[in-house]
Amino acid sequence: MGQTHARFRGTTLSAPDKSAVRNASTVIMMRDAAHAPKVLMGQRGSAAAFMPNKFVFPGGAVDDVDATVPLATPLNDTCGARLRAQADPALAPALVAAGIREVWEETGILLGDPGTWPGAAPQGWRGFAATGHLPSPAAFHFVFRAITPPGRPRRFDARFFLVEAETARTDLDDFSRAEDELSHLQWIPLDQVRRFDLPFITEVVLAEVSGLIDSGLPPKTVPFFDNSNDRSEFARLQ
Repeated sequence: MGQTHARFRGTTLSAPDKSAVRNASTVIMMRDAAHAPKVLMGQRGSAAAFMPNKFVFPGGAVDDVDATVPLATPLNDTCGARLRAQADPALAPALVAAGIREVWEETGILLGDPGTWPGAAPQGWRGFAATGHLPSPAAFHFVFRAITPPGRPRRFDARFFLVEAETARTDLDDFSRAEDELSHLQWIPLDQVRRFDLPFITEVVLAEVSGLIDSGLPPKTVPFFDNSNDRSEFARLQ
């Protein structure tokens, strides 16, 4: 896979140093894409260290245990190949697993297939496993990548995934199982979402997503905002 940047160096999936760049997954859940597309977003708390008060997609940092959980199916070919081209190949399934976990934790929506876990689920996954499902990456499409600029209280190397919400196993309007990290969870019509208080990078991602509704999935290329250093660079990953 071609790109204009060096590959991610290092295999550590998480880092205790808050100033370090952590791998992260963000999931753009979209429903009714063919007729009246809507995306699922919630508001971060005012005391949050990262993007307080902003409306964001579900997502968060990759945990070490995300690399250990069994997936119901392999990543689809395009998504898997592009993720493996950017990092240690072992990181690819962990990124998608983290996205599935974050959607479950922050919204209560389950992205999985019925199945039996081969052993005890690790901490952070026990509630998901108790539903009798294995995490399913089948509907995940890698559509964007961005590294948080230096100087922020938290920095992430975030991969954004677009997922057709109708593949979920739970009621898309039932957020009763969600944890309290995001408030005001709601499906926002794509043509109205910019009325909300959004991070700049979210606005950029939404513009890309709007284009994908017409051009289809998977995307021909994946935009990459690389703020690894003081100089911001842009590339399109093949």
